[in-house]
Amino acid sequence: MGMAASRPGDRDAVASVIEDWARERPELDTSPLEVLARLHRSFLRYSTRLTASIEHHRLSVAGFDVLTALRRSGDPYRLTAGQLADTGLVSSAGVTLRIDRLEKDGLIVRERDAGDRRVVYSRLTDKGLATVDTVFSEHLDNERRMLSGLSPSECRQLARLLRKLEVSILHSDEEPTDATV
Repeated sequence: MGMAASRPGDRDAVASVIEDWARERPELDTSPLEVLARLHRSFLRYSTRLTASIEHHRLSVAGFDVLTALRRSGDPYRLTAGQLADTGLVSSAGVTLRIDRLEKDGLIVRERDAGDRRVVYSRLTDKGLATVDTVFSEHLDNERRMLSGLSPSECRQLARLLRKLEVSILHSDEEPTDATV
């Protein structure tokens, strides 16, 4: 056995799983695992690091999502619960729960629209703005470290491929267009 084959880091867990399936069910094509199992494992590791970094600031990932959506909206950094939900943050009811916590922590305030009292905005406070700016900068540094094993060219290529994968996954539920039945 060569030295390279004896190093534990040479084979990853996915390669081991694929090898096991090849032994147990050789008739199955396990090639999707090469991509999707590795993507899943990478996401789990990413998620753990993301959560730890954000929780260090006494925020939840969900609360951080609300703060970043408000920050990205530009001055005056305010949106309705419906607008926040439209940014991809679950339902308006779910957003409301997050807003309650952020308001309690002094990171946002609720304000009624001057022209229509039925409309309620969530707006970043000065403390909320400072917090999201700090945490988002650290978040980007953290992501940069996680990507440091890839060259800029590889990052661009991977970004293109992941976008293509997302489209492929979205279209996978569509009915086949074959005229043959």
